[in-house]
Amino acid sequence: MNDLASTAAPGRTLCPPAVRAALRRAVPGLAAYAAIRLLGLAVLMAWSAASGKDWHTLLTARWDSLWYTRVAEQGYGYTVHLANGAVHSNLAFFPLLPWLERGLSALTPLTAADAGLAVAWLASLAAAWALYATGERLHGPRAGVALAALWAALPVGIVQSMAYSESLFTALAAWGVHAVLTGRWVWAGALASLAGLTRPVGAAVVAAVWITAAVTVANERAGGVRWRTLLGGRHRRMLFGILLAPLGWCGYVVWVGVRQGSPTGYLDVQGGWGNGFDGGIAFARFVGHQLAGPALPAGLGLLAGVALVIWLYVHGVRKGQPLPLAVYGGTVLFIALTAKGYFGSKPRLMMPAFPLLLPLAAGLARWRPARSWPVIAVVAAGSAVYGAFWLNGSGPP
Repeated sequence: MNDLASTAAPGRTLCPPAVRAALRRAVPGLAAYAAIRLLGLAVLMAWSAASGKDWHTLLTARWDSLWYTRVAEQGYGYTVHLANGAVHSNLAFFPLLPWLERGLSALTPLTAADAGLAVAWLASLAAAWALYATGERLHGPRAGVALAALWAALPVGIVQSMAYSESLFTALAAWGVHAVLTGRWVWAGALASLAGLTRPVGAAVVAAVWITAAVTVANERAGGVRWRTLLGGRHRRMLFGILLAPLGWCGYVVWVGVRQGSPTGYLDVQGGWGNGFDGGIAFARFVGHQLAGPALPAGLGLLAGVALVIWLYVHGVRKGQPLPLAVYGGTVLFIALTAKGYFGSKPRLMMPAFPLLLPLAAGLARWRPARSWPVIAVVAAGSAVYGAFWLNGSGPP
């Protein structure tokens, strides 16, 4: 097997030579990812200079990044009451990123905001490595490089370079799903727990661990494996991973509930922001409003975008995408499309759903480099321009 986990004995930590070998294989994917993101940053710097804005401020001190920095510096408890009755509490923001910001700023001269930027940049490289390892395992090295490059070149890829939690979450989620793929259940559970401390959609990683484990045991039982065997060493590690997986997500949600004095405390906090789950009703109404008014082209574009991501998911599943990836990607997509809230943020919310890009990466891997790389270059250039335009304008909510 051509992946990070296959080079180590089951149940043991990876030795440094194995890590170095895996990293050497990933260098082309990391280089492609870094080049695309550096292009995005260069275009952002030039655009911001022409607009009289500071690119550093755009990356570290707007929207969510401000809230994360405030949690890192002051802790939880900050609330804003808006004129329309909305109540914005910083309890809506999961704690792992601000914890890292606080720790890094305490150990270095960096401010909390700059520490958040450093975490995001390092985590984005870790995510690119995980994406390379996943693509390499399933479709070969060229697919691994293409997957990392496509993720970097997403239209909202600039968020990966901001002091936001998307890069950190994607790194933890992608390595967690990779651990499930390679049968390293304790690692999978630990990474799922950390992902659950990073964003609400950490539940998607928990689902990938639990459902894959359930199907694995069911298949082994159907094959005649006895329960006594299922209680052996490998399955004990599976059980431990299953128990670990939800601790981060559940722990924070329960803590917020206790702090708020209500079992639905976290849902109430999200409701104050206008967020929550309504099965996609609000999103459907928003699209319908666009289609019925002068914003018809925007409405058609939204429909086309939703149709594309659903098609990519279905296509990947029909092509035999492994169960952990299918569960994780499908759960992220489902949560993003069925949640209410500010609809301009949906592309950002879907960014961690990297399995949607696997069919495209596999297709590009079958092309000759003389054909595939110009396509990636054009997409990367478009992403860089759009990211600079977006962040100098309305930007990510």
